[in-house]
Amino acid sequence: MTRTFKALAWGSVVGFIGLAFSFTHTARGFEEDLGLALLFNLRGVQQSPTEAVVVSIDRDSSEILKIPDNPDKWPRSVHAKLVDTLTRAGAKAITFDVHFIEPKTKGEDRLFQQAIRRAGNVVLADAMRAKDLPTSSNGNDASDTATIVKLTKPFEPFAQAATGTAPFVLPRIPFKVNQYWTFQQGAGDVPTFPIVALQLYGWEALGDLIQLMKQVAPAYAEKVPGNVERERITRGLVGMIRDLRDLFEGDPMLAERVREALDRSDLSETDGHRYRLLKALINLYGGETSRYINFYGPPGTVTTIPYHQALKIGTKSGAGLDVKGKAVFVGLSEVLLAERKDSFYTVFSQGNGVFIGGVEIAASAFLNILDDTTIVPISMSAHIWLLLCWGILVGGLCLLLPVSMAAGVMVGLAGLYLAVAAYQFQSYQQWYPVVLPLLVELPIGFVGAVLWNYVESERERKNIRNAFGLYLPNDVVDHLAKDMANIKGTTQVVYGTCLFTDAGDYTALSEKMTPKELSDFLGRYFEALFQPVRKHGGLIVDLKGDSILAIWKESHDDPALRKRACLAALEMSESVARFNQSVAPYNLPTRIGLHAGELTIGAVGAMDHYEYRPTGDVVNTASRVEGFNKYVGTQIAVSNEVIQGLDGLLTRQLGTFRLKGKGKPLGLHELMSRSAQAEEARRETCIVFAEGLMAFQNRCWGEARAAFLRCIDVTENDGPSQFYLTLCDQYLKTPPSEESWDAVVTLEKK
Repeated sequence: MTRTFKALAWGSVVGFIGLAFSFTHTARGFEEDLGLALLFNLRGVQQSPTEAVVVSIDRDSSEILKIPDNPDKWPRSVHAKLVDTLTRAGAKAITFDVHFIEPKTKGEDRLFQQAIRRAGNVVLADAMRAKDLPTSSNGNDASDTATIVKLTKPFEPFAQAATGTAPFVLPRIPFKVNQYWTFQQGAGDVPTFPIVALQLYGWEALGDLIQLMKQVAPAYAEKVPGNVERERITRGLVGMIRDLRDLFEGDPMLAERVREALDRSDLSETDGHRYRLLKALINLYGGETSRYINFYGPPGTVTTIPYHQALKIGTKSGAGLDVKGKAVFVGLSEVLLAERKDSFYTVFSQGNGVFIGGVEIAASAFLNILDDTTIVPISMSAHIWLLLCWGILVGGLCLLLPVSMAAGVMVGLAGLYLAVAAYQFQSYQQWYPVVLPLLVELPIGFVGAVLWNYVESERERKNIRNAFGLYLPNDVVDHLAKDMANIKGTTQVVYGTCLFTDAGDYTALSEKMTPKELSDFLGRYFEALFQPVRKHGGLIVDLKGDSILAIWKESHDDPALRKRACLAALEMSESVARFNQSVAPYNLPTRIGLHAGELTIGAVGAMDHYEYRPTGDVVNTASRVEGFNKYVGTQIAVSNEVIQGLDGLLTRQLGTFRLKGKGKPLGLHELMSRSAQAEEARRETCIVFAEGLMAFQNRCWGEARAAFLRCIDVTENDGPSQFYLTLCDQYLKTPPSEESWDAVVTLEKK
């Protein structure tokens, strides 16, 4: 594989990783919370268009007007006065982001109602209440819910007097507000009040829009209003908006065809204002339901007039305040803190913790559509190609270039990408992903390439190390890798448990097979032995003929280490039994012996030949313990040093023995099984055998003989019982002297 091909392969992997991650909720959340915020911060604050004005309900106004701080308790006569003032000043649309649900003082309500009717261009806010109802039978799964939304209209006289009523609920999950709905989801897709305000503001262009629709789709002639003024009276403004929205939704290409017809006309040259309104209405009806807000800046960036000053518009003290031909949004708007209602956290809240009012967000949404400056993510196809190509670029370069050069190139590429993304965002409101290319793909491409190069450079050394690992334990290989010349430095004194095995009938079996057959057979046999040793952390240090030597070593006596050796021995016995069944009629009955103590392990040899093996009396004794099995007919024999202090194992004491070539007596046990797996017959045999062994050690030969016979009744052909029966018969005929009796059995053969 050439290096260029490897670079392309790695770059493709990086690209697909970034692309796959981009479809997760986590990635989308990062792009909105971090990427979008970064682009807004790079762009900075923008001057908002002047077609929308916010009249702010704030604390200063409540103090100056000497009315309650709570906007819900403001006298309705004050709002009536504001409506009259704005109407006289030529406001084109007036939208209240205030809920007028309940009636109050009749006189106050009547004044407000009359002012709304006189104005003829007032939009009031619907209150929205959402309730999640379970759809599953248990009702406990949060995902099995349906959201039922109930719209609460304003007080009926107000609603009848208003040009229209509409909701405007912003999604507050996640916590930061980035989007809004043009048509409220969950409430029958009713238009939100920025949309109603926009249609009211652009009423003069509605007839032109309908004519363009008829031009590109004559079939709609009967579906669109013939007389918009009459239709507004009979159907209502909100009803007309919903009807037009349904037409655009039913024909996905309608908006594009109408837009093309508008561009073919000369309206952009003859009447720029009308052209702008038409384009905004097409974007309104033919665009997405959920849109990203193009915030102009922190609270107060949209032209804002305090409520008490708005009441002075048209007077000398209100000179300079202009709302003529503009859309006015009235609501709670000031330098808000989180505890105030109708306050939202946005990208411009990060630096100072200040929250923005919902009414200013509504005004921003209105201006975004009117000015065609809504934030638009790049298309899905562009998104896919961008992440794939960027991943291939950064991954490939990182793999081809030296590490230091690749780091510099990546910094330069990241800066270039961010500059392009910021330019597209500022100039065309195009939202390019930032987090995924710069904080996911680029680091993965760089780090992965560094690791790839490192892995390749280490591969040859690793192959050599693996070859050593077939013959030496890992810690020794590590030592040699650091200092190959000091091979003697691998020797250490440890406390270890040695395990010896030996296969019976091996000599006879070897005579029946060819060398190749015998080699394959032994390979399978050793695999059955090796797996339990490896599983329980043992180290196989010697292999001769049909026998293996394994050890478990530590710097000190560790009962857990000895127990792992015992468990390995039990599993080796089970594994060999399964092996013998699979190779019948061949059979390799295997004996196992364990002993523990202090030993030396390391390189043994001289000149140009060394072997890694343990040395010491423990090793020789373990070999004798393995051979002891032949005397007493057991399969696994362990010494006192191994079994002392261990629980969870079924063992029986076999007595004290002086093994061939050993001067010191050794207490030996048979390791039978795990305690939890022990059969009742085995437990009974252990109990009765212990009675017989006690009698034997006390020179009660007849009593001991009777106990051993009972063991044979329980467990037929019980080897240790047969062994002691022979000794009892011998001592009944020729008892040893009391002076020389120490209850130690001396074995003359290995």
